[in-house]
Amino acid sequence: MTVIATAAEAPEAQVAVDADWAVLGSFSLYLLLVIGIAVYATRVGSGSAAGFFLGGRKMKHVVVALSAVTSGRSAWLLLGMTGLAFVSGASAVWSVVGYTLMELFLFLFAAPRLRRFTGRHGDITLTDYFVSRLGGGRALRALIAGVIVLFMTSYVAAQFTAGGKAFASSFGLPDMAGVWITAGIVLLYTVVGGYVAVALTDVVQAVFMLFGLVVLPLIAMASIGWGPMIDTLRALDPALLDPLSLGVGALIGALGIGLGSPGNPHIIIRYMSVDDPRSLRGAAVWGTVWNVLMGWGAVSVGLVGRAIYGSVEALPGADSEQLFPFLAAEYLPAFIAGLLVAAVFAAIMSTADSQLLVGASGVVRDIYQGLVLKNGDISGPDAVRISRLVVLAMVLLAVGLLYVPGIEDVVFWLVLFTWAGLGAAFGPSLLLSLFWRRTTAAGAAAGIIVGAVTTVTWYYTLKPYMYELIPGFIASTLAVWIVSLLTRRPTDTDALMRDMRAASDERPMA
Repeated sequence: MTVIATAAEAPEAQVAVDADWAVLGSFSLYLLLVIGIAVYATRVGSGSAAGFFLGGRKMKHVVVALSAVTSGRSAWLLLGMTGLAFVSGASAVWSVVGYTLMELFLFLFAAPRLRRFTGRHGDITLTDYFVSRLGGGRALRALIAGVIVLFMTSYVAAQFTAGGKAFASSFGLPDMAGVWITAGIVLLYTVVGGYVAVALTDVVQAVFMLFGLVVLPLIAMASIGWGPMIDTLRALDPALLDPLSLGVGALIGALGIGLGSPGNPHIIIRYMSVDDPRSLRGAAVWGTVWNVLMGWGAVSVGLVGRAIYGSVEALPGADSEQLFPFLAAEYLPAFIAGLLVAAVFAAIMSTADSQLLVGASGVVRDIYQGLVLKNGDISGPDAVRISRLVVLAMVLLAVGLLYVPGIEDVVFWLVLFTWAGLGAAFGPSLLLSLFWRRTTAAGAAAGIIVGAVTTVTWYYTLKPYMYELIPGFIASTLAVWIVSLLTRRPTDTDALMRDMRAASDERPMA
């Protein structure tokens, strides 16, 4: 299915904008903002594991909303979605509808329950939550942590590769030099400021992304006129203007892309960091508005680009994912085009830093503390020190992987299944554990395994008929449900479920 192929390939897309001093100056401004935030974060962050990985659960709802939205979109929105709209037309909007509706549901219903529970139980990672809610002990912790660390490390490597190629094409640097620069920037603010720095830089990156996705199509449309644009698109192919031009299977697949959101830890962890679960309704408004505006902008860029260039052969390398930077270079002053180059880097970095932090928390909290130390205590300063060392090690590992001959094929394979695989594996287990008291640890483990296996199997056998996340999500849900009915739930389930209810807001909470 085209929408998913585009999304999976988006991290590999190159940015084709000629480097000059104006572009370099505007991009440097973006970097100064990021570094300034990192310095600020060192003054407000907490010297504990909860502080380093969750911002001490003191993040404001606006920050949580924009951070969740930005880290979930990656460069896919600016490069992949704009390219999809260029090729497919208005029907690309259904992917935006899919993830926007799902994340609205998460903000309003799932996130408050998750925040209440994890706050009362002191859970820092998604693995912590599953073990606190379902039991399962070391076996469940090892399964979840292993899957998360494997996929997150691979995806960070892919994001660094995308950043390296962007630096190479934008500023004339060798690819690996660009990889090291990208990795160094992300490492700097993540190690120095932890989650606070990551979340606050996500807000800045959200502004850059929104700016690029709204300003560029408006200027391009103004240059050719709304009427001529519509006439040109209709002459090229009337289906470009019809949002219902895609088939039923493609429509379901496009909407189904939102099923990945509840299973991707770098999005879910945002909800656990908010200062007050009641403020997540406000976060829902901010997140939905941002999703709608950025999604509308991405589709608009694709449509106006198609009207201007006519066919993909007119784009650099005949690659539809080159549309966004190419259009920016053609229609915007150099300084503004540089800000849009920064928007692409912002999208890459906002995902890389989030996944890096989730992967590091899996190593420190779930594997080292939970499995090696058997849930032994680590003092606050020691936890932060170890976490920083693990972040450094993961960055070096992610970059080092790129030097191994043939490893790119393995990394690409893992990245290909990250969104769908994690969505199908963890999404049903998370949602059912939040709303269905009968969910068990064995059911969750079955759902994780069945969801991941179904996703991979479907991709290689039946992908032309439906996006693999949908059958994977359904199979995982059935596995959780059936196995949970056949196994014993925790004896204190009623008390655990009460910890998710709004009434628990009146009780002490971390």
